[in-house]
Amino acid sequence: MDHLLTEQQLEVKHVIREFAEKEIRPTVAERDEKSQFPTEIIKQIADLGFMGVNTPEELGGAGMDTVTYAIVIEELSRVDPSVGVIVSVNNSLVCYPIQKFGTPDQHARYLKPLAEGKLLGAFCLTEPGVGSDAAGLTTSAVKDGDDYILTGEKAFITNGLMSDTYIIMARTDKAQKTKGISAFMVDATMPGFKRGPNEKKMGIRSSDCCMIILEECRVPAKNMLGKEGDGFKVAMTALDSGRIGIAAQAIGLAQGALEEAVKYSKIREQFGQAIAEFQATQFKLADMEMMTEAARLLNYSAARRKDSGQRFSHEAAMAKLYASDIVMKVAMEAVQIHGGNGYLKDFPVERMLRDAKVTEIYEGTSEIQRTIIARNLLNA
Repeated sequence: MDHLLTEQQLEVKHVIREFAEKEIRPTVAERDEKSQFPTEIIKQIADLGFMGVNTPEELGGAGMDTVTYAIVIEELSRVDPSVGVIVSVNNSLVCYPIQKFGTPDQHARYLKPLAEGKLLGAFCLTEPGVGSDAAGLTTSAVKDGDDYILTGEKAFITNGLMSDTYIIMARTDKAQKTKGISAFMVDATMPGFKRGPNEKKMGIRSSDCCMIILEECRVPAKNMLGKEGDGFKVAMTALDSGRIGIAAQAIGLAQGALEEAVKYSKIREQFGQAIAEFQATQFKLADMEMMTEAARLLNYSAARRKDSGQRFSHEAAMAKLYASDIVMKVAMEAVQIHGGNGYLKDFPVERMLRDAKVTEIYEGTSEIQRTIIARNLLNA
């Protein structure tokens, strides 16, 4: 696969892999056990310039392409997908829509510090009663002079506890469905903004996740992202980009699980030889490698379409769907190759299997991805 990458992309891959091995790997198990946010690690990633990989340099980012962004998320997630998703959300779900829909003032106040890593961002669409049916959200935004008053609850918010800035979708017109939704930039310090406790998750435990409660939260009208009624478009644009990030997270995790399986198969002996010598093990490893590489190619294809200015929602949906499907299979086989040891926390594949599942759920479930793909096919 490396022969398809540019020299700059290969250099970024080398830098981020070295960083992940040195700075992230030593604390993965402990942070997972304690559900501990990697504060210092995220600061170091910001210093490397990777909190705004695709954001133009003049707006505080690294000004790199989307393939490079996918490489960054892959390499982080190969070691710890919790770190991968924190960085992915800030890049794809926060910086990207602000860049696309924001005003020069919003670029200066929000995008630049987010891309520089001086602020951390979160994206708030899902509600306790509204998941896949995003157009059915009930959080309200009522105009009051030069402000909007936001009331409602958002659920499953990645980076929710630790962020400074939130893109929040709220309904400004109850008579409209998708066109009645608007997007707002909300600061954690604004009156009426509250966070729930950290959710106790099965996996990705070093990444925080909580509810956001808006109790008549007063937000200046100048903080609206895009025009009134643009919120659904803002959200779908962000999710298209985010799916490339989640696909990269899944691919990186699959790569890490494959490497652990290969390593273990060479040292574990049964019946007088390493289990790597058995054809049954070899066939598992071959399938794991093939699926991981196929997912990577599919995601890079989506990334290149985005960079060329073409529509990429179809390709991003396919990449996210396939990558999340194969990472479950690869992680499961990695556990199987480890046998009883794979069921123990002493070995990283136990955590990897737990971490893999959420990629089939967030930023659009696998069922939603199939719906998007089918609609695009039928409407072509």
